[in-house]
Amino acid sequence: MAFKSKIKWIALFVLILSMVSLVIHLFITKLSGPYSLQSTLMPAIGFNLTPSIFGMQGDRVVRNKGSWGHVKSLESLQPYANPRRSYPVPNEKNNGYIYAKVFGGFEKIRSSICDLVTISRLLNATLVIPEIQESLQSKGISYKFKSFSYLYDEEQFIASLKNDVIVVNSLPENLKAGRRRNEIHTYKPKSSASPDFYVNEILPKLKKSKVIGLVLHDGGCLQSILPPSMSEFQRLRCRVAFHALKFRPKIQVLGQLMVQRLRASGQPFLAFHPGLVRNTLAYHGCAELYQDVHTELIQYRRAQMIKQGILNNDLSVDSHVRRSNGSCPLMPEEIGLLLKEMGYSTETMIYVAGSETFGGQRILIPLRANFSNTMDRTQVCTKQELSDLVGPETPLPSNPFQPPPTKSEEQLKEEWYRAGPRPHPLPPPPDRPIYQHEKEGWYGWIADSDTEPDPSSVDLRNQAHRLLWDALDYIVSVEADAFFPGFHNDGSGWPDFSSLVMGHRLYESASSKTYRPDRRVLAELFNIIHDNLYHHNNHTWKRVVREHLNKSLSEDGLIRQSLLSKPTTFLSHPLPECSCRIPSAEVPKQVKSNNGRFLYGGEDECPRWMQLSQEDDTLSESAVVEEGSDDNSESEYKNDGVEQQESDDSRGRSSLTQIPVDKDDEWDPND
Repeated sequence: MAFKSKIKWIALFVLILSMVSLVIHLFITKLSGPYSLQSTLMPAIGFNLTPSIFGMQGDRVVRNKGSWGHVKSLESLQPYANPRRSYPVPNEKNNGYIYAKVFGGFEKIRSSICDLVTISRLLNATLVIPEIQESLQSKGISYKFKSFSYLYDEEQFIASLKNDVIVVNSLPENLKAGRRRNEIHTYKPKSSASPDFYVNEILPKLKKSKVIGLVLHDGGCLQSILPPSMSEFQRLRCRVAFHALKFRPKIQVLGQLMVQRLRASGQPFLAFHPGLVRNTLAYHGCAELYQDVHTELIQYRRAQMIKQGILNNDLSVDSHVRRSNGSCPLMPEEIGLLLKEMGYSTETMIYVAGSETFGGQRILIPLRANFSNTMDRTQVCTKQELSDLVGPETPLPSNPFQPPPTKSEEQLKEEWYRAGPRPHPLPPPPDRPIYQHEKEGWYGWIADSDTEPDPSSVDLRNQAHRLLWDALDYIVSVEADAFFPGFHNDGSGWPDFSSLVMGHRLYESASSKTYRPDRRVLAELFNIIHDNLYHHNNHTWKRVVREHLNKSLSEDGLIRQSLLSKPTTFLSHPLPECSCRIPSAEVPKQVKSNNGRFLYGGEDECPRWMQLSQEDDTLSESAVVEEGSDDNSESEYKNDGVEQQESDDSRGRSSLTQIPVDKDDEWDPND
């Protein structure tokens, strides 16, 4: 009896030990899984995390220097867009006024405004705040905003450019009347128009009538590369793009909040822009990357471009040949494989930028399968935050779909007789419900019509909203610890989102991790393992991929981008005009093109005050690194043991944050 009692006590003791062990293991798992914990909590609580969870970015200890550390060879490059020569302040008694209508999405708007300011300075004219056609009241946006102020901070724009160009909210009353009567000369310059065109053709008309209008469609109105004598105009472009064009306060606040939330775990994050936009896919002939209806939609848009004269090419092209030439975007599954080969762990936080990803979320499934912490703005922001950003809007019909009118029995009989001889018809299919997705968008017309319908009021409003979503993604992408483009401007087409982000990052923090891949090289590499994409074990292939992407981060990538991207969009590569170089032990290599233009290494030496400031920052950083080196390695990121201390100050990312708004009350009978 006593023996049985002892066995019971032993069994009870073993059970208690098992329970204690289970609790301890659960507790350790909770502490060691910050990403999984974060992924579980964030959607549930709408990111209402406490400041203690966010932590200070200056206290972040970044591991895995190979994946996140700065590019050492580019650390001497610093942003410096100040005038270098005699630069007189503009006089109110100038040649007249320039007003402009800007068409297109986020990228074209940003590039066009920079060119407009430059042209105004060239012609010694006063610039009227440009009208952004995508955000006019006719698009159904909130009554609180008008055109320019829907996206950008109007007061900041005017104040920042006071030493460059006089900017006003609207035309004087006497000139407004002439505009209403269509008495003002209006021009539609090409995006590659030369300075001589404006001086010889437009300036005389401006002096005579005191006002001209410009209509911009192609993402700019001035050629990208200007003569060396006009380097001050190139620096003016940089001051506009990187300092004067601030988003309106609510956009900036929410964008910075998104960055904080992505860094809530204390670890860095990577921003990725797929570049899968219908216009881009159609322009470059990449329809066959998709299947079925998506291919038809891309081909339809391509046919429109050919008809409008935007594209001078055949409708049907071999998309696989285009992909091999590097003309098509990289697909998300390829991006996932590249990031894994570069050493990014499956727990890496990846932010997917871009208001449009053609093919929807389905196309991103392979990337999410490899990186579980892949998210976009809808997962980082609450619905209420996004709703507050667009402001109060007039309600639109919840279901604008109008079913076709019903036909009478006589009409049906008449159609039957007119149809002619045919086989005995099958019985009609059973009734089924018409789903909402079959009523809206391209589902509603692609099967029944050869013509895409005009945009509805809902479509117009959504296009305006895209400007806001792109603005948020732009802030996050510029601030990200690393940026990887699925597609970027390589000398063809119009300005694109990724090229503008890459140029902004190059200007503000040249040494940050910004990949500039050559898609032609990567396409050849992917063709090698095409039949075994996910299970290949070719070590030579992996080494070549890593070497190529590492080169794209450094001088080699910058030189290639200067050759291909800069001739199309200056803002994608604002070197050497908008940067200076702090002297270092390593002598930078200087590379020139055939016409003597500097591709790399022709930057001026930074002024003395900037060099002293940089030395102070370096000393403070090294002191912080020494302090952090004694900490335990409990928060080590994956399995790389190299530490690097980063702070907001050292990143140099400050030009995205400012405040106030105003309105644009310009009226035009053609709008």
